[in-house]
Amino acid sequence: MFADRAKIIIKSGKGGDGHVSFRREKYVPNGGPDGGDGGKGGDVIFQVDEGLNTLTDYRHKRKFAARPGEEGGKKKCHGRNGEDLILKVPEGTVIKDAESGKVIADMSGDNRRQVILQGGRGGLGNQHYATSTMQAPKYAQPGGEAIEIEVLLELKVIADVGLVGFPNVGKSTFLSRVTNARPKIANYHFTTLNPNLGVVDLDGAAGFVIADIPGLIEGASVGIGLGHEFLRHIERTKVIIHMVDGASVEGRDPLADILAINKELEAYDPDILKKPQVIAANKMDVCMEGQDEIVNTLREHFEPEGIQVYPISAVSGEGVKELLYHVQELLAQCPSEVTVYEPEFDPALQFFKDEPFTVEVDEEGIYVVEGPKIEKMLGYTNIDSEKGFLFFQRFMKEQGILQQLEDLGIQEGDTVRMYGLMFDYYK
Repeated sequence: MFADRAKIIIKSGKGGDGHVSFRREKYVPNGGPDGGDGGKGGDVIFQVDEGLNTLTDYRHKRKFAARPGEEGGKKKCHGRNGEDLILKVPEGTVIKDAESGKVIADMSGDNRRQVILQGGRGGLGNQHYATSTMQAPKYAQPGGEAIEIEVLLELKVIADVGLVGFPNVGKSTFLSRVTNARPKIANYHFTTLNPNLGVVDLDGAAGFVIADIPGLIEGASVGIGLGHEFLRHIERTKVIIHMVDGASVEGRDPLADILAINKELEAYDPDILKKPQVIAANKMDVCMEGQDEIVNTLREHFEPEGIQVYPISAVSGEGVKELLYHVQELLAQCPSEVTVYEPEFDPALQFFKDEPFTVEVDEEGIYVVEGPKIEKMLGYTNIDSEKGFLFFQRFMKEQGILQQLEDLGIQEGDTVRMYGLMFDYYK
């Protein structure tokens, strides 16, 4: 079975705790605090590997975790950062939140490497908490918590052209003739259980990648047979080739087959039918002389809609070149960029959503934001980095903190305190 779908649990590394210790030297009996900071927890990173074409590696192992950061040490020693976890996936893998089904990341196009879960920030050692009134602090900051979520990995094959049709119409034979692919070919239904990709080279024209999408059956869009396993591979294709048995060797009605497949595609995703289509009436080499009623019927039905019909023989090669050049013309009219799904879900924001917080003004006029949600967020986020600061801004807005500050009458230039973080408020 083609491994194009897997559900796994990923976990970032917990940040190392800050350390509590004090200088103890022969001639310094009352040394100050010297507890070191904890190390940052490891990130969970997904990376495209050109050598992979399935998700098999994630079929037999369910849990993946980055390493935690080490605790800080004496003499201001910084704990070691936890090692990142790099998970390699094929190009075209879409990472979704398993619970909501929303897209976290799409490993396609220019997106070759992405941090999905950040490790917890290392906790500050007690050296940071010394003040004029508290010269021997016995407190150190805990490391930021790890984040654990369940994700769904879906591989959506990236090809320019999708070759569709009912089983046994000759798709594998066609693919083996026009590309460098070597699919297994046999005379029985559901021969192809995984998409075969091949590159078509054309004289005097740009080549393209074609994918033989496994045989569809009616009811595929609602999961009958291996429906969803197959349909997801056609989402990224730009042009669709419908292949039918033009000689009706097995007594099938080619017109009914095309209409049935289009119905399944529309039920799965109506946008798929907006893609350019072309019809390949295969097996014309076994037609009786003058037996072209099927081709004429297809042309009468589809050519008024702008869908061309090409009688071909995948065995002899008759009509194949004309079909391929027409497909290349259709591709030339399509946008060149790869379809990439936009992120819909941020695991970090989800991680903080159920924690409480308070927004108040103290006697000095400082706006104080506190609570487990805020402490957890600060333990997870590196405010000093550009990405961390942007996350911090989005967190403040989406959690309603900015709105609450404005409701309390905050003005530009006023001070906001979040535990150890102090900043001036500006819109």
